[in-house]
Amino acid sequence: MAGAAVERRLADIERRCRGGLDTTALSTEILGRLRRVVPAEAAFSATVDPVTLLFTSAIAEDPLGPATALFLDNEFGRTDVNKFAGLARSTDPVGSLDRATGGNRGYSARYREIMAPLGLGDEMRAALVTGHRCWGVLCLHREASSSGFTGEELALVRRIAPVLATGLRTAVTAAPPPGATTGGPDGVGVILLDSGLRTVSMSPEAEQWLTDFPDGDRQDAGRLPVSVLAAASGPVPSTVRVRGRSGRWLALHTSRLGPQIGVVVEPARPAELGAVLLSAHGLTDAQTRVAALVIRGLSTRQLVDELHISANTVQEHLSAVFDKFGVRSRRELVAVVLADLSGSA
Repeated sequence: MAGAAVERRLADIERRCRGGLDTTALSTEILGRLRRVVPAEAAFSATVDPVTLLFTSAIAEDPLGPATALFLDNEFGRTDVNKFAGLARSTDPVGSLDRATGGNRGYSARYREIMAPLGLGDEMRAALVTGHRCWGVLCLHREASSSGFTGEELALVRRIAPVLATGLRTAVTAAPPPGATTGGPDGVGVILLDSGLRTVSMSPEAEQWLTDFPDGDRQDAGRLPVSVLAAASGPVPSTVRVRGRSGRWLALHTSRLGPQIGVVVEPARPAELGAVLLSAHGLTDAQTRVAALVIRGLSTRQLVDELHISANTVQEHLSAVFDKFGVRSRRELVAVVLADLSGSA
């Protein structure tokens, strides 16, 4: 593809990332437009909890969708190449199956057990990182009969990945649409899954909470939201934070009950969001640490003692935090964070 055409399409992707779309719409746009730059026969995109890197919503094109449980088991329960968590921590967040295996695709269990039976060949994976936090992942697949992804194609995705990450971060933290409800059922919801991630039982409260999940409409097809399956596939116990379509933050807590896995769904508490909510506003790690302690009510003197920095440094970090949140005082900062939590921002 000619260079000018590629530049136009990359610029178009960047504009869409600033277009105020929600996470589902933006993920769909990203996949469709990216494939005009890097051709692929199938694609997958997911938002992730920046702390645990567990999926919070996902879009999987056929033939990938029916194999979701197999991919989750590989991602969170098996050793393999180009795991998303590894890419998110790497200096290079983009990789291909062919390059990771030296052209010997059979070295990858994911290829042998899932991709090859689906007729898929090379796979490009990217962790979407900005501000040292991963907000999403994507995967492009070529058919087995097609050539693998080129170095130039990897470079294009590597170049656009931070833009996509910033777009997803903005979508996750955007205010809910006018008229969106922030209510929910009374009490927590409970889901019980067997070892194959099949639903054993689900409380009425859980059914209601799950309708607010970004991909909650999966229930209409008899499938649980990807965030529930990912939470149950990952380390147990764990907590996953999900921004609902209403704008409200929800939390999934997993625990093992003999051979079964229990998943509790409830509104997220401020302490559970912590660095996630703060870093979503573009704060540095140092600014996040200061802001998190301010929200807990610590004074400047206590911040100095806790973080072992000077009072001047505390004030510098606080000034930057205030600017990024558009507030002028600690009280206003706390109010904005609590509004973010409730979905009333």
